Amino acid sequence: MGNHPGTLISVPQNGELSAFDAATAVRRTEGGGLIADLDPGWDVGGGVLNGGYLLAVAARAAVLESPHPHPVALAASYLRATGAGPATLLVTPGSAGRTLAHAHVVLSDAGGPCLSVQTTTAALGSGEVAWSTPPPGIAPVEECLSAAEQAAGQVDMPDVGIRHRVETRLDPATAGWVTGRPSGEPVMRAWVRFADGRDPDPLGLITFADALPPTLWSMGRMGWAPTVQLQVLLRALPAPGWCLAEARAGEVADGWLDEDYRIWDSTGRLVAQSRQLARAPRG
Repeated sequence: MGNHPGTLISVPQNGELSAFDAATAVRRTEGGGLIADLDPGWDVGGGVLNGGYLLAVAARAAVLESPHPHPVALAASYLRATGAGPATLLVTPGSAGRTLAHAHVVLSDAGGPCLSVQTTTAALGSGEVAWSTPPPGIAPVEECLSAAEQAAGQVDMPDVGIRHRVETRLDPATAGWVTGRPSGEPVMRAWVRFADGRDPDPLGLITFADALPPTLWSMGRMGWAPTVQLQVLLRALPAPGWCLAEARAGEVADGWLDEDYRIWDSTGRLVAQSRQLARAPRG
């Protein structure tokens, strides 16, 4: 049985947990089970919690029961919308070896299972890269749109909790929808970091992989896009500082939306990828 809090929990000099670490904390019960208190501050509207945040909670539980320190591959099915409150996490170990281990994690609330995740854990590094997709061109952070600038636009955006937890600076080239001039191309790019200054790590990258506005907003379709399935790959330990995230849809059709994310750290290294299937408003 593993236990790697030092690897996955960032503790500032004042000794207090960051907002993210407190919100994703997983504790053992006296009987050996795992529990969490899902934080309402990570919602995406209507009391529904963000899918990346929920997946980070499940990944933390997987690492607690693994001999390896980091999540490296996750495949999550969202069984229903999940709100804040007490939750249990059941980790069923699979095969394990010297370099990686597999497990199945089920997150449940009082109403039953909410999230089912196949996980792979291993040890991430930051060694040399033979080849990697380079980051796209994007305006400097100071020229990108802050949350306040996004809210001040012509688009009626709900004030959701995750916007206050993950700072997102949208690239003006993909944010025309903010001023009512959507580009028509389902692409979103932004600089992202935790609002309280916590440095990125593997669990943080999982949250960043579902933190941007839906790409269909760039097509002028501003509805909610609930995640049905989300796969995340962690490629390396990220350097401190801003991360660059790009989300791109391949098709929006018949009520369905797919999104591919790539995330680069402050050095320009590709550190995470994700792919998700979501429901999209018709129209």
